[in-house]
Amino acid sequence: MGFKRFSIFLGIRLIIIMVALLGLTFLYNAERFFASTILAFAVVVVLSFEMIRFVSKTNAEVTRFLDAARYADFGQRFNFQGMGAGFGDLGDTFTDILKRFQVVRATKEAELRHLKALIEHVPSPLISVHADEKLTLWNNAARRLFGSAHVTRITDLAQFGDDFKKEVRDIKAGQRRLVTFEVDGIEQRLTIASTQIIIGGHIERLVSLQDIQSELDAAQLQAWQDLVRVLTHEIMNSITPVASLAKTAVDLVDDVLGKIEGQPEILEELNDVKDAVNTVARRSDNLMKFVSSYRSLTRLPPPEKSLIRIDDLLAGVAKVATQGWNERGLSLVSSVEPSELDVMADRDMVEQVLINLLQNAGQALEGTKDGTVWLNSHLNKRGHIIIEVVDNGPGIPADIAKKIFVPFFTTKREGSGVGLALTRQVMIAHGGAVSVAEREEGGAKFTLTF
Repeated sequence: MGFKRFSIFLGIRLIIIMVALLGLTFLYNAERFFASTILAFAVVVVLSFEMIRFVSKTNAEVTRFLDAARYADFGQRFNFQGMGAGFGDLGDTFTDILKRFQVVRATKEAELRHLKALIEHVPSPLISVHADEKLTLWNNAARRLFGSAHVTRITDLAQFGDDFKKEVRDIKAGQRRLVTFEVDGIEQRLTIASTQIIIGGHIERLVSLQDIQSELDAAQLQAWQDLVRVLTHEIMNSITPVASLAKTAVDLVDDVLGKIEGQPEILEELNDVKDAVNTVARRSDNLMKFVSSYRSLTRLPPPEKSLIRIDDLLAGVAKVATQGWNERGLSLVSSVEPSELDVMADRDMVEQVLINLLQNAGQALEGTKDGTVWLNSHLNKRGHIIIEVVDNGPGIPADIAKKIFVPFFTTKREGSGVGLALTRQVMIAHGGAVSVAEREEGGAKFTLTF
């Protein structure tokens, strides 16, 4: 409506100017109307300037409207009330259009923020691999995965293992692979999947990564627990009557021995029988105790976590585990960095784990000159709390290091193979991990990661 009125008023002005020009022409040709000619000329000039102002005002406001739309300046307002000639309706229309633009833009920005928030909080790390081998980390999970490491290109992934770099570089769209990811000396298993997207004519691969190490550990632990539960049940069912019958047989032999006298040959044979049955009974008891020790692997209660000062934890553990070390020529060096470091954990469980590791280290250092154990704690690059038990002993061969956390496996003559398996179970229950590595200067290094 405003534009229609604008056109009508513009037409009226043009008609008036044309009439004024005709009048001016007539008066100019009639020489005796000199004063009227000047007046008509002035009227024509005034009408022309008024029409130019009228059109220029409209053009200026249209230009301001277009600039506001171009630069997204949706705060502009067009209030032409009182100017007449339909300017009020024109201003209302411009203002309404900008408000609509503002609403559309605000809606799109809200949708974009929502999508960004969703991507940021996706639990799986997401990275883009561009054609020039540059990388883009899209969410918090990806940044946490790589920690403080500088990762902007494919070549930067070599610090997490050559296998990991190769798989991320070579994986094709639609493929899914299992890879090894190494960080802070700890190996993790990741699954990676890739898809291809095209944006603005540029092709990139979107790679998602998922840490399945905890799921693998939990599944493996559950399998071992099920196996141990079945084995202990069957062994106990079989050995219990054997032990009971052996003890009964010993009692029967003792009873017969008391009734037979003066028959040395029979007495000697009965004593041999008694010794044999005693051996069976004793070995049965030992086997029952041995099997019972494995039940702890299937009966570990959930950890009751509380905030623990690590320096206090290590001091208490050292006091218990290092009894008699001075007489054996062994020393313990402990450090916590920063000194106020603390951890959410079950104190009793973690204490038992550390005592076990320190006792193992002390046994490994038997006969070692200047035997030393280092008990250290710090934060790694990814913000995880690390506790290390390091010794300068003979170390652990690589083939054995792969098996030491497996239940039943032991290299000690009197060992049961429970201690380190239980250590691993405790760390998994805490959502952490335990690993073993060779010390650079020789010896073994056990690492607890919380």
